[in-house]
Amino acid sequence: MKKHILIYGLLGGLLIALLKLVEYRFLVVEHSIEIYGGLIALVFAGVGIWLGLKLTRPKEVVVFKEVAVSTAAPFARNEGSLRELTITRRELEILELIANGMSNREIAEKLFVSENTVKTHSSRLFDKLGAKRRTQAVQLGKELGLIP
Repeated sequence: MKKHILIYGLLGGLLIALLKLVEYRFLVVEHSIEIYGGLIALVFAGVGIWLGLKLTRPKEVVVFKEVAVSTAAPFARNEGSLRELTITRRELEILELIANGMSNREIAEKLFVSENTVKTHSSRLFDKLGAKRRTQAVQLGKELGLIP
């Protein structure tokens, strides 16, 4: 009995596979022009998109800005501004490190203090300078003669 069920199942599977093969061949033969046309359209669309992106890519523009640097006299810190703004030595040190492009974490590691201490000194410095951002504080520090 099991032998008959097994043979019946195998024959059914072979018949289904044969029907799928015939259906596939019928689909390919009957609709071959549409299939080839779709493949060609897909290739041309891909080439068109690639070429469009390649041709419309903005060109790199290199801008050189000349900055006058006076080498006649070394930098002299404006001590009057320091006293007037009551900026401490540590706050000035942090302002110099901010001007060098260091993050709060890097400043903390360099000065052997916690990151929160750096944030506290920075916020007090920003209040004294009237700055809202790090870049503004550096710009004001340079204008006031606090940092080179």
